Amino acid sequence: MDVFGSFALLLAFVCALYALLGGIAAIFTRHPLLIKSARQSGIAACCLIFVSTLSVVYLFVTDNFSVAYVASHSNRDLATFFKVVALWAGQEGSLLFWCFLLSVYIFSVLIAYRNKHGELMPYVGAILAGVQLFFLTISNFVANPFKSLAVANASGGLDYLARADGSGLRAVLQYPEMIIHPPNLYSGYTGFTIPFAFALGALLARYPGEKWIHLTRKWTMIAWCFQTIGILLGAHWAYAVLGWGGYWGWDPVENASLLPWLTGTAFLHSVMMQEKRGMMKVWNVWLVFITFFLCILGTMLTRSGVVSSVHAFAQSDIGGWFVGFLIIIMAVCLGAYFKNRDYLKSENQLDSMVSRESSFLFNNLVLLVACIAVVSGTLFPVFSEWFTGSRISVGAPFFNKVNIPLGLLLLFLTGVGPLLAWRKTSAESLRRNFLWPSTMGVVGMVVALASGVRDLYALVCFALCTFVATTIVVEYYRGARVIHSRTQMNWLSSAVELTLRNTRRYGGYIVHFGMVMIFVGLAGQAFNREVQKEIPVGGTVNIGPYELLLQAMDQKQEKNYVAERMIVEVMKNHKPVMILFPERRNFPAGEESGTMVAIYSTLLEDLYVVYAGVNQGSTVPTIHVFLNPLVKWVWFGGVVVVLGTLVALLPSRQAVLVLAGGKATEPAAGFVPAVQSPVSLREGHD
Repeated sequence: MDVFGSFALLLAFVCALYALLGGIAAIFTRHPLLIKSARQSGIAACCLIFVSTLSVVYLFVTDNFSVAYVASHSNRDLATFFKVVALWAGQEGSLLFWCFLLSVYIFSVLIAYRNKHGELMPYVGAILAGVQLFFLTISNFVANPFKSLAVANASGGLDYLARADGSGLRAVLQYPEMIIHPPNLYSGYTGFTIPFAFALGALLARYPGEKWIHLTRKWTMIAWCFQTIGILLGAHWAYAVLGWGGYWGWDPVENASLLPWLTGTAFLHSVMMQEKRGMMKVWNVWLVFITFFLCILGTMLTRSGVVSSVHAFAQSDIGGWFVGFLIIIMAVCLGAYFKNRDYLKSENQLDSMVSRESSFLFNNLVLLVACIAVVSGTLFPVFSEWFTGSRISVGAPFFNKVNIPLGLLLLFLTGVGPLLAWRKTSAESLRRNFLWPSTMGVVGMVVALASGVRDLYALVCFALCTFVATTIVVEYYRGARVIHSRTQMNWLSSAVELTLRNTRRYGGYIVHFGMVMIFVGLAGQAFNREVQKEIPVGGTVNIGPYELLLQAMDQKQEKNYVAERMIVEVMKNHKPVMILFPERRNFPAGEESGTMVAIYSTLLEDLYVVYAGVNQGSTVPTIHVFLNPLVKWVWFGGVVVVLGTLVALLPSRQAVLVLAGGKATEPAAGFVPAVQSPVSLREGHD
């Protein structure tokens, strides 16, 4: 199976090479057979990558330890589903998996548009083939997952061998979330290739700007949704596994996943200005280019060893290949832009600073500044080493100092945007629209003060969260009131009907509401507390209203590891609450250890308990306890964000005009109405 998979991977490289070269030839000749053959070659490359990826999975499941990659990342006692996870546990497999997910997107695009948009698709197909060819080059000739284990013999040749067992999967990866976190994150990274290909193709072909926007909106939202899920699952994995008490530490690999999310978010907002007013065409094209560039940069940071991270792969020389690819991407984008920049002229100008257009513009600027700050802080150690010879790290205080104010400003703009009209907002409209949200924002701050909140950023955050939530509720109320008065539906049904009539707008409001919940959770970090101490059996530790009693210590033997755990009774206000079992796991195959955090979680706070091991020279176990307020709001908010994105992806339902108090009547037999199109209702000022 290793020979079969390796051959399929090599054949995929040949097909992708033809798809690129044939696609370029098809662009110049416009020969139908050449266009078709390039497209079919691209589809064939995708199918061969599927076969190659399944071959690697088969090698893991069957414990084929003659293959170096399998021997390095698996062992016989590893659970079957973790053997599937091992596909992306190392350098070689993760790059093949990246290529596999990209092929899913490419296959879908080439099939969906095979007989459509004939002027644009040859460009798109060639660009997609070029990206795919780069990763196939890496997987075939630099980091091939099918390499066999061998040792040199006396004659200078190689003797192939098979190990009796493998080294095992890394301890930090042997958790259920690692089955779904990397696929979602990689699906976000790879998914942004599609809008990049359409944007670059449209620029090269001078294709009408709004058309490529419409074609790629759903692909961009799908990629953005996967990126969001991947970031949240990664944060939850770090929270539940690494045992440091938090879920976001501004780690370089965490930052790498955030960067394309920031620019992708900016694009999804500013693209509405191009659709509505024909503005910001240059800005939108470059946002797509930069988002894809950051996806490749993030992939490089994870795999090259340029930055140090618990999430990153081992040091390798693969970084040079990615640097070269990044240079090619930027050169192609700059060349296409300067050749065809006249095609991107705006059709309108900004009429007023007090308008929805200006709110989108400021929103984009804040997101871009945040992106620049994160990039600068992430790469600063690399640049400092280049120029000074010493690596100077930039920690969480820098990122928090810069990004907390930016995040609050972004939250404010999230609430302001829906209250402003397109083109220009009158003073009367401002007074009317801002009255309730501003009032409730002040009330939210007063309630926070009365509850004992004194941290300035937390106070502002709670006030802005109330402001934005009120804005969303008011917008829903206004639209639902119209439907309620016309159809006599109840208020809940009216709100659902309103959402389905304009899924893009109201799905966006649901996403914004989810972000409000996330910001509430983030504000809770200002009140985190922790205690670490040695505690004998029968001893206690206190934190906030909780008292923790160590009842006993025990061990449990599992197939792939041995766990040493604490049995901790939790009491709140002197009343028993539950028993927690924090663990330390030892994995003999890989000679590693890992933690399993025990968490008692409510809407108000998380009691987070870590068995920190035994200090050198001591026999008494150490317990590390954190009290983290409002963490659950982050996870629930993430779920709401994803649900809102899925709603926004649904096609809008056309509204049918029903007069209040009117009754539907059956048409007379044989009667055919002259016009049979429903009347579309537009709520609010979207």
